[in-house]
Amino acid sequence: MPANPARITAVDTYDIRFPTSRELDGSDAMNPDPDYSAAYLVLRTDAGDGLEGHGFVFTIGRGNDVQVAAIEALRPHLLGRVVDSLCADPGSLNRDLIGDSQLRWLGPEKGVMHMAIGAVVNAVWDLAAKREGKPLWQLLAHAEPEWLVSQVDFRYIADALTPDQALELLRQGRQGAAEREAVLLEGGIPGYTTSPGWLGYSDEKLTRLAQQAVADGFTQIKLKVGADLEDDIRRLRAARAAVGPGIRVAIDANQRWNVDEAVEWTQALAEFEPYWIEEPTSPDDILGHAAIRKAVAPVKVATGEHVQNRIVFKQLLQAGAIDVLQIDAARVGGVNENLAILLLAAHFGVPVCPHAGGVGLCELVQHLSMFDFVALSGTTQDRVIEYVDHLHEHFVTPVVISRGHYAAPTAPGFSAQMLPESIAEYSYPDGTFWVADRTT
Repeated sequence: MPANPARITAVDTYDIRFPTSRELDGSDAMNPDPDYSAAYLVLRTDAGDGLEGHGFVFTIGRGNDVQVAAIEALRPHLLGRVVDSLCADPGSLNRDLIGDSQLRWLGPEKGVMHMAIGAVVNAVWDLAAKREGKPLWQLLAHAEPEWLVSQVDFRYIADALTPDQALELLRQGRQGAAEREAVLLEGGIPGYTTSPGWLGYSDEKLTRLAQQAVADGFTQIKLKVGADLEDDIRRLRAARAAVGPGIRVAIDANQRWNVDEAVEWTQALAEFEPYWIEEPTSPDDILGHAAIRKAVAPVKVATGEHVQNRIVFKQLLQAGAIDVLQIDAARVGGVNENLAILLLAAHFGVPVCPHAGGVGLCELVQHLSMFDFVALSGTTQDRVIEYVDHLHEHFVTPVVISRGHYAAPTAPGFSAQMLPESIAEYSYPDGTFWVADRTT
């Protein structure tokens, strides 16, 4: 190690909020008025190369300040860390943060503190990818399988997936990886869009946006459901008429129902051939999901955006409770835990269709899906990434959608960095937008 190695010198945090509730963007049966927000951080170093690590947690408004405070509580674990060592082994930080005996009491491995750990860990991966000069998906896809296994915490999941089994999956994933990488760079990876389906939108807006989605090349859309059955029947009828029989229409209840309600409601909508029912009940209810799946087939059951850690995902898979696994880049403990979840899904043969939208979630999770395609599952069959056309203009390297596909990012990093002017405008409560809003 050099005599004076570069170290982490600052962890700056920001409470960033956008007024999306005013147009009912993001509205659903459980969250009627979300203000899409980010508890955001920047890792700064004294390396002299100008590179920073950016990460965030997505929230929907009130409580974003609590999430920022949780990130700030992790600052002592980061200041003074040697940058080379940290970027060579992000798993070391992941283990230290999750293993902190006092912070652990606040979880363990769930809730606000665990999401804060995820934001910090993701910021380290962003910095590591920038230092390697690669987009994160490519850094992961090019990594040695043994190193990737070393980044995974197998505690509590080794009964379902051992390190040796994970290593074999990754070794198999390398076969044909170069060819798949070329395919990805040429044509991207399939997406689907939720933009037509927010619960607060009129039928006219739903129809217009659904037709536009098909014209833009999407082969799947998603509608929010769960507030009123007659409204849902009318809206599904309008959506199906707008897109025709060849387009998949998924539905999303955002945890609104009890198990019996989920079964009855989904069966009542079956005439419109919904592709999946997403979050039909509490994300913690493994057996409830299993019962719903059995009762509503052939409609698939999907969940994951609020699943709190790899252990719950393990149980959902072991119980045969889901047909589609939905990772979230900012819900669990960062890239390291999402690697574990991707490996579990590959082991059980369940397709991964990530949750996205929000603030920056599309930007992040595309990297995880692209790694999965290139170097793990090796397929895009029945795999799509959610896309919502919100707030991408605030990012330095926003997602690019072409013919209903996510184009592969080529800029180094995790695509997490927001524009300085957006941070200045929408920081809460003293950003220029919020100050002007209070005085008008």
